[in-house]
Amino acid sequence: MADQRDVNPKTRMPQEVDELRRRIDVIDDQLMKLLNSRSACAVEIGRVKRNLGMAVYQPDREVWILERVAVNNPGPLDSGAVRRVFERVIDESRRLERLAQDAQVGGTGTAKTAPRPEKEGD
Repeated sequence: MADQRDVNPKTRMPQEVDELRRRIDVIDDQLMKLLNSRSACAVEIGRVKRNLGMAVYQPDREVWILERVAVNNPGPLDSGAVRRVFERVIDESRRLERLAQDAQVGGTGTAKTAPRPEKEGD
């Protein structure tokens, strides 16, 4: 018979799992704030790039970011996992930059209301 002293009777989940999940929830909230802060920067960068006539897609910058996070990765995520996470973050940042540029061109739209289909390889 399993030891029941460390089990939450409501969920039948060990207390340690519940505590770890609560920590994850706090970390998820922190990640959300950081991702939104990063996204706000991407929106501003999109506006600045538009004013300067710069392209949204800057492959050298993306390579630099991916190399930087791989070098600074303390683990336990391996380099491939970190790269995939940041590739996705960069993709979403690029999307927001495009939306910010489109909003400027349209004059009345916002990054949330002026979607534009993404093109592969931009």
